[in-house]
Amino acid sequence: MHPDKVDRAKLERLVDLPNVGPAMEGDLQSIGIDRPEQLQGRCPLELYQALCVTSGMRQDPCVLDVLMSITCFVDGAPARSWWSYTDERKSRYGAL
Repeated sequence: MHPDKVDRAKLERLVDLPNVGPAMEGDLQSIGIDRPEQLQGRCPLELYQALCVTSGMRQDPCVLDVLMSITCFVDGAPARSWWSYTDERKSRYGAL
């Protein structure tokens, strides 16, 4: 969902989260995440690595940006576009 349309009071499905559409919802479900609250306190890098293992291929680093955006959001941060996390990802995790 586009970050501007997210309603924190109505987080029932993964697609209710900022930057999550049907494809990312499926990716999250493939690693055992079925509800937004399951992301609370989770490490985005660990989620990214689990997704790489489950899919059998290295995921685009932008996927980590999305995971950073949604884990921050469920932990109380405002909804932001995934690309606003790119610089932070690069400084925190370097090249993937």
